[in-house]
Amino acid sequence: MASELFSPLHLRSGAVLRNRIAKAAMEENMAGDGQLPDRRMLELYRRWAAGGTGLLITGNVMVHAEALTGPGGVVLDEAAPLEPFTAWAEAAKSGGGAVWMQINHPGRQVAADMPGVVWGPSAVGVDLGRHSGRFGRPTAMTPEQIGATVERFATTAARAARAGFDGVEIHAAHGYLLSQFLSPLVNRRTDAWGGSLENRARMLLDVVRAVRAAVPPAFAVAVKLNSADFQRGGFDADDARQVIAMLAPLGVDLVELSGGSYESPAMTGRPADDRTRAREAYFLDLAEELVTTSPLPLMLTGGITRRETAERALAGGVELVGIGTALAVTPDLPDRWAAGREADRGIRPVTWSDKALASAATMAQVRHQLRRLARGRAPRPGTHPAVALLAEQLQQRQALRRYRTWLPMARSAQR
Repeated sequence: MASELFSPLHLRSGAVLRNRIAKAAMEENMAGDGQLPDRRMLELYRRWAAGGTGLLITGNVMVHAEALTGPGGVVLDEAAPLEPFTAWAEAAKSGGGAVWMQINHPGRQVAADMPGVVWGPSAVGVDLGRHSGRFGRPTAMTPEQIGATVERFATTAARAARAGFDGVEIHAAHGYLLSQFLSPLVNRRTDAWGGSLENRARMLLDVVRAVRAAVPPAFAVAVKLNSADFQRGGFDADDARQVIAMLAPLGVDLVELSGGSYESPAMTGRPADDRTRAREAYFLDLAEELVTTSPLPLMLTGGITRRETAERALAGGVELVGIGTALAVTPDLPDRWAAGREADRGIRPVTWSDKALASAATMAQVRHQLRRLARGRAPRPGTHPAVALLAEQLQQRQALRRYRTWLPMARSAQR
């Protein structure tokens, strides 16, 4: 029986995806010298490209060299050479699918030991209880810094198009900068960027307009948006519904729905308020509510591991299903689904009572698999979470030393 999963998706920009399965963004945290993609990233994306996925969305690429989600982050700004990104796009498209670059600014979600800047809409730090000291204290952005950051998003998008990517996804979820502006818990401004939802959405809308104006008409522009922050008094499903309506006239092709932040890691299945499904399709209930009024196609990401779950999401009205962790373990999962097979096994679940630490360990497990794939090895999903977390910390220390050496040179080169 034919499945909608394997039917093409036509987007308003004219782009066509060959099926309804997307690799959702997973932060690889494996930039090479100069914060650039290297041979490891190329090998990783060739593995995914050969697995039957219709769309590959990269891990978040930073628009500002002084603001990274982690020291192994890739940077594409006006000074970065394009050749490594051209090679990355070619590797990602080698299997016949499309590739979009996710572009992002971390805002206040920057580790305390990182050089550079820690910005936010307001001077409100990340609250992780006893882990709060892991993050730097943010300063409230000036209007000039907001305007410059909007331009950085547009510059990165334009250069991604020149490098051969098929689209970009603007990251406005998971508590990063644009999500921070949307959240009434973090955004306490009283100027044109604070207060009402229209004001809190202003920076996101300006970024979308600037990006759309900077790229060719047939280049896809998507937005990743929280269906909810899963924090009392935060950005909620009704806010998401209104923001999707605001995005519709601006040339957006697709909105990807996710949820949570470092403070409430719903994207790893461990929200602060326990309102997502325990095992699969964490945000499906909220997506089914939003799809009834959405003027834009919606993509659903979060906890989808089986074909039956993916088809249930499509039956609920979403147009595209995003898969993350499952593809870190089974890079050919779409081809398996097409052949009537499922993944052999999944990543070992982390059930620690400390949700912040459990979320970090879960992400470390995923990146451990990505590093194995990038070295041409088979995944090892049974790796103990504590082992993966320790290995991640060692990798981070090495990457931090490289970044601290590189950043002053990058700053001086731009003067």
